[in-house]
Amino acid sequence: MKKSKLSNRLKAGVITKGWWLLSLLPLAWLQALAVPIGSLVWRFVKRERNIAKVNLSLCFPELSQEERDVLGKQSIIEITRTMLEMGRMWMAPKEKVLADFVSLQGIEAVEEANKNKQPIILLGPHIGQWELIAQLMSHKTNFTFMYSEPKLAELDATIRKGRCRMGGNLVPANIKGVAGLLKALKRGEMIGILPDQVPDKGQGGEIVPFYGQPALTATLLPKLVQKTGAKVFTALAKRLPKGRGFELILIPADEQVYSDDEVTAVAGVNASVEQIIAYAPEQYQWAYKRFKSVPGKNVYKK
Repeated sequence: MKKSKLSNRLKAGVITKGWWLLSLLPLAWLQALAVPIGSLVWRFVKRERNIAKVNLSLCFPELSQEERDVLGKQSIIEITRTMLEMGRMWMAPKEKVLADFVSLQGIEAVEEANKNKQPIILLGPHIGQWELIAQLMSHKTNFTFMYSEPKLAELDATIRKGRCRMGGNLVPANIKGVAGLLKALKRGEMIGILPDQVPDKGQGGEIVPFYGQPALTATLLPKLVQKTGAKVFTALAKRLPKGRGFELILIPADEQVYSDDEVTAVAGVNASVEQIIAYAPEQYQWAYKRFKSVPGKNVYKK
């Protein structure tokens, strides 16, 4: 047991030092470094490649296999960029990180709602550099979002410090955390939700279409909307070429999310995710089993 704890502390120390070293590199270098690493992952990590291939075949049947493979490989490279950029997001000077945004599209509507104490829910799917969105919103206003402890518990303090350094508020990914989100909304504040994560058993979900395919989707958003009258937006920190920075894109969520019918509202969540993916499909995390947990069907089993 003692050896295990020591080993975990050493692992956490190495990872933390790695993040710090990466935080010193220019953004363009980080993103360039991801190209050979991501290409190797695509070629040799069968699990990630196969998941991406299945997802893309289901979501974009109109594309040829070659076109889907190009999209899948680029997605793996973009995910690698996201991971390499984490040290920068959490440890580089604050002003340097905030300056990574070179344009803010659609932020006026969000700022206006926030100014009027209108509760706001920000949907942040796994696309682009989602960590940067949390940093910006935490800097601008009271921003609360859910957090799950890492598998390597010794990294918890480092990640919490990084995610909260702009003033963000973390709540646990459980019933207590949901209560925290509800309280923040009732105070007229902004919260962030991951809309494309498959809910665990007992967390509440409905099977609704995602790109026309049945996908178990969390019911948390419509429940919060119905209880608070919150306004919902979908967000993307779109990575620009050659390390030029990021473009923040904020768009109103699909109108279905405000429906009194929960199934319709949950379908609106997926429609909102599809709308934001259209801005940069190659930057979406296609190597995630989005279509798991559908009864009687396992699309990932060969």
